[in-house]
Amino acid sequence: MARPFHAAAARVRRLRSRSLATSPAGGLAPAAHPWKRAFGLLAVVVLGAWLGLLVVGSVRTPVGPMDTTMTLRPSVSGGTKINVSPLGALELDSHHAPVRLDVDVDQLDPERSQALVKHPERLSGLQDEVTADVASGTRELAVRSCVAVVSGATALGLVVYRRPRRALAAGGLALALLAASGVSAYATWNPKSVLEPKFSGLLSSAPSVVGDARSIVTEFDVYQQELARLVTNVTKLYDATSTLPVYQPDPGTIRVLHVSDIHLNPAAWHIIASLVEQYEIDVIIDSGDTMDHGTAAENGFLDPVRDLGAPYVWVRGNHDSKETQAHLQKTKNVRVLDGGDAVKVAGLRIAGIGDPQFTPDRSRPTGGKASEQLAGMRLAAALRDQKQAGTPADIAVAHDPNAARETDGTVPLVLAGHVHHRVNELLPLGTRLKVEGSTGGGGLRAVQNEKPEKVRASVLYLDRATRRLQAWDEITLGGLGLTTAEVGRHLPEENLKSPSPSPSQTPSTASP
Repeated sequence: MARPFHAAAARVRRLRSRSLATSPAGGLAPAAHPWKRAFGLLAVVVLGAWLGLLVVGSVRTPVGPMDTTMTLRPSVSGGTKINVSPLGALELDSHHAPVRLDVDVDQLDPERSQALVKHPERLSGLQDEVTADVASGTRELAVRSCVAVVSGATALGLVVYRRPRRALAAGGLALALLAASGVSAYATWNPKSVLEPKFSGLLSSAPSVVGDARSIVTEFDVYQQELARLVTNVTKLYDATSTLPVYQPDPGTIRVLHVSDIHLNPAAWHIIASLVEQYEIDVIIDSGDTMDHGTAAENGFLDPVRDLGAPYVWVRGNHDSKETQAHLQKTKNVRVLDGGDAVKVAGLRIAGIGDPQFTPDRSRPTGGKASEQLAGMRLAAALRDQKQAGTPADIAVAHDPNAARETDGTVPLVLAGHVHHRVNELLPLGTRLKVEGSTGGGGLRAVQNEKPEKVRASVLYLDRATRRLQAWDEITLGGLGLTTAEVGRHLPEENLKSPSPSPSQTPSTASP
């Protein structure tokens, strides 16, 4: 009887010793659940891969005349970010994957950049040069990133698990995740993302970095050509004189600055004047609520309108009184629209109607949405009459979007404000509705909010021949007129589709 008992006791002691050996506290510990082990391994892989990319996952490579550093970074949305320090950064929605490509412009080679700026004929070969440089840098970055994530995950796995097999498994999983990210980026690659960049940085740099609108929408070999154009813009900004070049918009576009809902914020006039100068604006359109209470005492606030540097087209908002409208009708440089009447400014026929409501006057009942829709119907009727008379309007303006929507099918583009946020909507009958945010950051009342409301305006580019919208830049500044800005380039959906080449776009074989 003694032998079986001693044998069983020995087995118990062996099992207990194994449990003690695997327990970090020196006692009995339950086995970890499989999902916990898997989550722990995934955490080790992600952290190790990120550390590897952070340490060795970058490549220094020339792109045209620029010396750049390319780096892969973990990201939720993917995309590409081009840092042009100290001017700002461009963000491109180039792909959707858990990795983002960061390109830092470190410096420009003085000789190459000066040669490019002084000899514009060399720009013709920049397209192929930039494309080859980017392809070469991307290949080198891919190889280095593979080494970085495998090394980082393997090293961290060895530290955590102290088992070579588990460490190698972590490295293999990291490589698989990077490969899957690469496949996702390739599958969602959008070469036309360079047509709609988002700029953040100094407002004075935005026009030169983002570039022209007309040239963007009329050339459809988008990736190579626009990447070369971007390099050219940055090169000019880094010219040897270190001064920003004068922005020269394409002469084939009419540039319209759309502002709205200034609400007595004097900082708005400085912002508008700056945009007029930098973008060489042809006409300013204000879709109302320039004032706050519409009293005669506020009329002095409108004096800067005379000296903004471009014609000012205005419609009445629900915070603008008839007294305000009468004052502006007598002001130099201002064209007031009401009743559906149209004016011709900068080659554009612009029609508009004032808001039927004046809400600061609490003694009178307001008509609500129904009155806005009725005003919109009046504007639409006037637009139809003008079209039948052979003088169709190119742009319609109303303050309230409810009124603006009633013009669907009667005009290509209708502008509005009132809601203090942007709306871009293609209406069912083909009219594009663009609602601007508050160019006054919600007015002086915005200081009562926990966070200042952002200042918003848009630059619209219209083809001078067809007077149709080609592109627009959405400009967003920090509240209370901060000097940094975000500028997003946008194109109508139809302009993102490659049309068949027109006779003017087809190269002539007879040309030398």
